[in-house]
Amino acid sequence: MLLAAAPPAAEIPPHTGGLLLLIPGTAGLLTVAALGIALLLFLIIKVRLQPFVALLAVSISVGLAAGLSVTELFGTVQRSAATSVIETGMGGILGHVAIIIGLGTMLGAILEVSGGAEVLSSRLLGLFGEKRAPLAMGLTGLIFGIPVFFDVGIFVLAPIVYAAAKRSGKSILLYCMPLLAGLSMTHAFLPPHPGPVAAAGLLHVSLGWVILMGIVVGIPAVLAAWAYAAWIGRRIFVEVPQDMVEAAEDARAQVAAERKEGASEAPVSLATVLTIIGTPLVLILAATFSSIALDESTPRSVIEFFGNPFVALTIALFLAYYLLGIRRGWSRKSLEQVSTSSLKPVGNILLVVGAGGVFGAVLKASGVAQALSDTFNDVGLPVIVLAYLISLVLRVAQGSATVAIVTTAGIVLPLVESGDHSQAFLALVIMAISAGSIFASHVNDGGFWIVSKYFGISERDTLKSWTVLESVLSLAGFAVAAALSLAV
Repeated sequence: MLLAAAPPAAEIPPHTGGLLLLIPGTAGLLTVAALGIALLLFLIIKVRLQPFVALLAVSISVGLAAGLSVTELFGTVQRSAATSVIETGMGGILGHVAIIIGLGTMLGAILEVSGGAEVLSSRLLGLFGEKRAPLAMGLTGLIFGIPVFFDVGIFVLAPIVYAAAKRSGKSILLYCMPLLAGLSMTHAFLPPHPGPVAAAGLLHVSLGWVILMGIVVGIPAVLAAWAYAAWIGRRIFVEVPQDMVEAAEDARAQVAAERKEGASEAPVSLATVLTIIGTPLVLILAATFSSIALDESTPRSVIEFFGNPFVALTIALFLAYYLLGIRRGWSRKSLEQVSTSSLKPVGNILLVVGAGGVFGAVLKASGVAQALSDTFNDVGLPVIVLAYLISLVLRVAQGSATVAIVTTAGIVLPLVESGDHSQAFLALVIMAISAGSIFASHVNDGGFWIVSKYFGISERDTLKSWTVLESVLSLAGFAVAAALSLAV
């Protein structure tokens, strides 16, 4: 299935006016693009403007400066044939992305509150033993990170890290860094996380190919990050933060209170957790490759129906409702409350993604995107390298991975549209964009401070451990994606 994105240029009406470029032609459009990116970074970094508002303001400014008319940008009050670039860009990307992110968020919340994370980590710790506890924590982050957001994963799994570090008497870095690498890998490379889903929508890539390439690229990358985690964990000693241990115990008590009174307290089986997490991935991948292996037929239609991301995630959510909730004594009201509360933080993410869709649509409609495409083609760098470098610069400059991804995807779109690229190659471009978006997490990234405060690491040691860990994950992911792009 192809996710919707901004419409092709043919659907955008020709310019009917607007502000004149001071510098004509391609040079003027490139100037507008450069000033637009500079303005975006200024608004986010210096003015501290919310990224959604900043992206929207820059989109409007770039559109007007590049020659789009007010009618083209906003449409008209009366019903007419005029197409609003802003509405088309926003609606095109959110039409599918919002559903996927919403369903994935609710699925993660049920797994979180039901105790699925504790079951997963305890079974892995028992399987690998105390000597290999860091590896168990890494695998826990890798698996549990698929359905939950990065910061939620830290909130749920941090108490397990505290306990493992206290038992061993070793540095907490030895246990938290592998966990963080696993959570970060899934957050960057795998749906239903916002970054890869948004990029798939903007670049018209099947979600199945994104999942496949996310696994192929992400596994070697996280292995490299785990190797660095083991190295740095033995060289910097950080004690377990006692104040965070107490706070975590209070938080776990609060989560437990959300469960229905009288509900079964028996631990969830590991097989149940893995089944719920794996179901949508398997269904989506099966649908993607049924189009290659099967001709048009009823079996193929059935596979594609159940493998549609909307259907696959809905099935997984219903499985979670029943297996983790109703069968264990939860009331329907409790399930509804957990699901509803989980959606509250999603609004900001969806607005940023939607504004990124607007930015991409404005770049395309105004001709700025084509000017960028022509210029980048003249530079001679492969598109996958350009995608990584643009995303990396935006990430380091302003801190938000989501902003880096949606902005880069809008810039890169004309580069990939001008060539006859396979779905596999486009998915690898998304991997390069995602890899760039996690490079060098530092003080302008909220994730930097979450890691520092949750695990009691000083700012200096966080730069040595977490910031470098993210850079290793980024570089390794890009290296694998770039190498694979030569073969597809």
